[in-house]
Amino acid sequence: MEAARDDGETPSRSSTALSVQPTDAQLVDRCRHGDEQAWRALVERFSRYVYAISQQAFHLPEHDAEDVFQEVFARVYEHLPELRQDDAVRPWIGQLTRRLCIDKLRSNSREQPEGDEEALAGTGADDTIAELETAFDVHEALAGLPGHCREILDRFFAKDESYRSIGEALELPAGTIASRISRCLAKLRDEFEADT
Repeated sequence: MEAARDDGETPSRSSTALSVQPTDAQLVDRCRHGDEQAWRALVERFSRYVYAISQQAFHLPEHDAEDVFQEVFARVYEHLPELRQDDAVRPWIGQLTRRLCIDKLRSNSREQPEGDEEALAGTGADDTIAELETAFDVHEALAGLPGHCREILDRFFAKDESYRSIGEALELPAGTIASRISRCLAKLRDEFEADT
């Protein structure tokens, strides 16, 4: 009797829940053609990004972050046909969010000197935005992995599950999980390097 080969390619029953998402460019194209489902997907894809910039980089209170969120997506909807490159939607949304956050800070703090964006934004805004960009890049690279890799990396890193609980959920021996994670991380690194 031959032992089962652990090549990391066996998908689990629940891997279909992690389906491959359309690219940013595909979503933008579909939005330009009036696809309401694509618009909802675009807003959902970038909503945490906009909130993270507003709250983590610019330290806006929740109500101001909500105002920025509404204005960002109103402008995206209005000006999406003018976007020159469909795959440039994320940097465009990021820059738009940054400008609107600065405008919100200016309107909330009249004593700040006009034009002093760094003082308005706080000293670490650019570093925080760079960290958010990296996190978003990793998330996109994850989306390019096979479903079984996305699932095992999500369970281990995002949900902080143990080898044992992952093994039970995927019906695999706990000892197999470490090698699968290692192979999937190598695939993630390759995917990430291909995208950057």
